[in-house]
Amino acid sequence: MAGRQHGCDGDHNHDETPEMGLQYSLYSKIDLANVECLNEKREGSGKDVFKAWEDRLDFEKVRFAYLIIYEHYLAVVAQCVTERLTNGAELYFLQCVESDVDEELLFNIPFTGNVKLKGVVVIGGEMDSHPSKMKLYKNRPHMTFDDVGAPAEQEFDLHPDNIGTLEYSTKVVKFSSVHHLTLYFPRNFGSETTKIYYIGLRGEFSEAHRHGVTICTYEARPMISDHKTSAFDSMIAVLWQCSYGGAESELRSALVAGPLPVSLSSTGHEK
Repeated sequence: MAGRQHGCDGDHNHDETPEMGLQYSLYSKIDLANVECLNEKREGSGKDVFKAWEDRLDFEKVRFAYLIIYEHYLAVVAQCVTERLTNGAELYFLQCVESDVDEELLFNIPFTGNVKLKGVVVIGGEMDSHPSKMKLYKNRPHMTFDDVGAPAEQEFDLHPDNIGTLEYSTKVVKFSSVHHLTLYFPRNFGSETTKIYYIGLRGEFSEAHRHGVTICTYEARPMISDHKTSAFDSMIAVLWQCSYGGAESELRSALVAGPLPVSLSSTGHEK
C-alpha cells in the first residue's frame, strides 16, 4: 500500500508490499568480499547487514557452539551477543554492526556491475543507537572519514525503524550509473555507539561492459625512415636515377618488375 511520505532531501515511504522482496535484491550484486566498514567494533561485521529482504529480521548468527563458558570469557563478550544453553553452551552473535570508538560508521560498497539506485532501507539499533543521519556518495572508492567533508550526492535525516519498512528514496538522476556506493552515518540519537542490523538497497542492475581498447598511432608528419622496405628503397633509387639522367623506360620497368638491386654513387649515378 502507498504510505506516508516525509520530505527531507528526498522522500521516505512506509511500504509493506510483497514486491519489496523482489525490489530489494541488489544485495546479491554487491562485491561483498571487498566491502569496507570503517570504525566497526567487530571485524567483518559490516558485511552482515547486507542480506535478502526476507532475512532482514533474522539477526542471529552462530559463531561458536557447545563451548564451556568460563567467567573470564564473559568479560570479553561483545554487546551484540546472546547466550543459549542446550546440551552445552552456544554463543550466538547478532548480525549487526556496532561502531567502535564513537558513533560514526562508513561503508564502502562496490558492485559487480552498474546500478541505478532508487531507495535505501536502514534497520538501526534499539533506543538511541539508531543512526539519525545518512549521507550517500557515488563512485568514490575507498573513502575514509577524512573525505566525508566533501559534498554528498544526497543526505537524509533518518527516523527510527526496527522492521525495515521505512524507505529513503534517492534522486535517480544522480544515482543512475553507480558502480561504487559510500554510505556515511555521522551520528545517532544520543548513544555512545551506533548499531545497524540491516541495509537494503533497491534499484536496477546491469552488467558492466568491458570493451577492448585499440591503440592507434597517428603521425602528424610521416618519417620515411620509419617505413622503409626493400621495394621502397629500390623505387627511390630508380627515381633518383631517372632524375639525374636515367631513362623514363627504367622507371616504368621498375614499376612492373618490383625491387631492383641498385647501387648509387654520391651523385646518384650508377657505378
